[in-house]
Amino acid sequence: MAQNQAKAERALQSNSQRLFEIADTALPGAGLGSYSLARDIRLIYSHGKGSRMWDVDGNEYIDYVGGAGALILGHSHPAVVKAAQEQIARGAHMFGSLNDVAVTLAERLVQDIPCAEKIAYATTGSEATAYAMRLARAYTGKEKILKFEGAYHGNHDYAIVSTFPKQTGDYPHGIADSFGQPAATTSTILIAPYNDLEAVEKIVNEHGRDIAAIIVEAVQRIIPARPEFLQGLRKICDQNDILLVIDEVVTGFRLSYGGAQTWYDVNPDLATYGKVVGAGGPLSCIAGRADIIDLCDPNYKGQDGYTYFNGTLHGNPVAAAATLAMLNELSKPGTYDHMNQYADDLCNESQAVLDRHSVPAIAQKTGSLWQILFMEKTPVNHADILASDQVAMRRLDTELMKQGQYVLPGVRRFVSAVNTDKDLEDTLKGLDTACRVFNKK
Repeated sequence: MAQNQAKAERALQSNSQRLFEIADTALPGAGLGSYSLARDIRLIYSHGKGSRMWDVDGNEYIDYVGGAGALILGHSHPAVVKAAQEQIARGAHMFGSLNDVAVTLAERLVQDIPCAEKIAYATTGSEATAYAMRLARAYTGKEKILKFEGAYHGNHDYAIVSTFPKQTGDYPHGIADSFGQPAATTSTILIAPYNDLEAVEKIVNEHGRDIAAIIVEAVQRIIPARPEFLQGLRKICDQNDILLVIDEVVTGFRLSYGGAQTWYDVNPDLATYGKVVGAGGPLSCIAGRADIIDLCDPNYKGQDGYTYFNGTLHGNPVAAAATLAMLNELSKPGTYDHMNQYADDLCNESQAVLDRHSVPAIAQKTGSLWQILFMEKTPVNHADILASDQVAMRRLDTELMKQGQYVLPGVRRFVSAVNTDKDLEDTLKGLDTACRVFNKK
């Protein structure tokens, strides 16, 4: 009798309820990584197509998360699917020797990335930034890295220093973002406020002889670099024998085909890539000067300067094939014009909706990156983000989720190359309803 009752109760549950019962017992917080949505908006993906995704209960969403920016062509793009299927039929994984697809992609990346004389493969964006820091230390013989407050360079110990600080200041000292980090991470990572060349110069004047590299995002979360900022960093690095590393994991092949380097006309010593490079698969790379990249040449093992690189999935042929297909699509005329125009229209018309409902927020964008922020003007640094009404921002984002827009509350989002006029129309309708609900609470 009890068994029959239990079966009947399970039959009445939604697909997501059944899966969340499993997730609650098998996964910490029933989430993946650092994201676990509130119970009233949490969902479990079923599938995606183009600019839309569906959960296991059949609910449809416009996807503005886009695999954290990796799915710049949307879900299941035919050219990417075809390339991945054809490669997996030839072989899903090789290790220890080159594969033809990885070599072909390497040639393409060296051709298409402005700073690239050579590239070295990795698996994730986090791995790429960790390797870039290691290369910088090996090349210069110096230990310290300067990064910017609030900047996200991945999940490794040397990246998560002052990434999520609740207070700003006390530069250049950093704060460990996680329990379990060794003291060396905060003692060798220096922190400066974003977009502040004067602060950087002061830190370099005091610590320059120990700084191997400055690592920077050209768009820090949703904060755009000031026009003179990256060029100023380039000058400071040149004057002090410091390497400039631009983290292009988000901006690479997104702001433009040449990424932030073309968008801002700046030439780094090294640049890190993931997301679009990988096409949503396990692939990333470090690009830059040959004399630096060559430090990881396996033929130099045992010699002074050799810098260890290795990974089971480095140069994965399925991800490489998917990336080649994606780059072919992105390089077609008009692709970036469409994405950036859609983002312009989306933010301009969203601002009109926000203003009509007297919601004190701005629709902020750079290229095809965008977000609704509860502040009066474009943020300049992490202090501006902390000063904004983040509770209100997450409350509105939660309502947008209920209106069929997949956005992680409080997190930057992305436009894809396949967003349509219908997406824009539905987004604005959803925002209008969300603002009405927001103003009632």
